[in-house]
Amino acid sequence: MLRMAAGWLREGRRVTLVLGSREGPLAAEIPDGINLIELGDARYSALLSLASHVRAATPDLIFCAGNHYSGIAAATRLKLGRKCPPIVGKVSNALVRPELSPGAAWRYRRWLRLHPLFLDHVVAMTPAMAAEAVAEMRMPPERVSVIANPPAASIAGAAPVAVPEGRYLIGVGRLEPQKRWDRLLAALPRLADPEVKLLLLGEGGARAALEAQVAAVGLGDRVTMPGHAGDPLPAIRGAAVAVLTSDYEGVPGVLREALSVGTPVVSTESSVAVREIVHAPELGTVIAREDADGLVAALDHWLSADAERPAPVAAAGNPIAEYLALFDRLAQAQTRP
Repeated sequence: MLRMAAGWLREGRRVTLVLGSREGPLAAEIPDGINLIELGDARYSALLSLASHVRAATPDLIFCAGNHYSGIAAATRLKLGRKCPPIVGKVSNALVRPELSPGAAWRYRRWLRLHPLFLDHVVAMTPAMAAEAVAEMRMPPERVSVIANPPAASIAGAAPVAVPEGRYLIGVGRLEPQKRWDRLLAALPRLADPEVKLLLLGEGGARAALEAQVAAVGLGDRVTMPGHAGDPLPAIRGAAVAVLTSDYEGVPGVLREALSVGTPVVSTESSVAVREIVHAPELGTVIAREDADGLVAALDHWLSADAERPAPVAAAGNPIAEYLALFDRLAQAQTRP
């Protein structure tokens, strides 16, 4: 979101960012020139005040940066009624969630099918994610666009990440239950190479449980969890394999980041977008979410001496311009009599 906002500002647009608190590891990446509305309350419920800030800022359009926040978009539409500007929502997580209980999955599907009532347009990051939005949200295809996220770039002045000596695997992502890093920790002592290490970059509420797992299986000398990294690309480039073990994802940015620097990937099939990214066997391996043996076998394959690293995969398109073209079209349509 911050990379996109910086791009929109460079194109001369007025960008207002509403957030609970600017405290946190990404504070240094908030772009200069943005109109920042800080609520002073990091709870999700604080964002229910968005309608009042929209009235004051009079934006041409509201962008909801992920489907986690679509409840806020619905509340804002309800409060503003016909005075609400167009709302564009980005699909940031999978819309089919096999890990949910039957009852929770039913409720989630019912919620998704309300989205056409309060979202004017949906942005998906890949064609398969767009198809999922049409199928699960019942969003008309003409109200769905495919626009990738801006590619990650090296960040000047970011503190360097201390990487392990020798060969290492890397995982990048929040330390939360969704990411299922416990699967990767369980695989580590089963690998053919007993010396390979793991660098896990990220922070979150599952840290204590993961640290306990590391201690329980005696991996303290092979696992490093230094927290959030301002610029993980150098560490990803140096890794033998980038690994993602999530239950569910949207379009995992870390897979694209790894492939952009020529690092092979091993990923669970955590969204329909994973096989769009890992579309050839020379790029990496996709396994079922609960396939513990498959995870070990895939890691052993990419750690073997004869495994060849893929050629770097360049990003395509111009997401900043594509977003602005969509925003302009929707804003202009809103102002027509």
